[in-house]
Amino acid sequence: MSAVRFTISVLVLAMACSAQEGLTVHFKGKQKWPAAEAEKIYLSACSAVQREFGSNRAVRPQVIVVLGADKDEASLDEREIRLTKWDRHAFAQGVVLFAFEELMPVEQRLMLAKRAVIWADSTVDIERLAK
Repeated sequence: MSAVRFTISVLVLAMACSAQEGLTVHFKGKQKWPAAEAEKIYLSACSAVQREFGSNRAVRPQVIVVLGADKDEASLDEREIRLTKWDRHAFAQGVVLFAFEELMPVEQRLMLAKRAVIWADSTVDIERLAK
């Protein structure tokens, strides 16, 4: 029985560590940080993005959470979710944003945009054909 408990403990710790690899927290002042809830939301948001877009690879973006920020916002350049206080919904939205960005890197987005312009240029308006 103790071997089963040990195995379960190792699996739980491994899961927590894998979530923490992508998640870093910085505090400004005294803020409450529900680490277990944040890890659960982080993994859930990443999995939701992965499932929604049919990706075969795990999506685990590097995210820095700043608690005690001046306002709630996400900074793509700095990969930060800034929260005035802990807000699970705002946090989830930020993780989804970064997970989506990881799923479709800048190079792929630029390629898709270029393809969209090429396709738009290759279509002909029906009114132009009638002339």
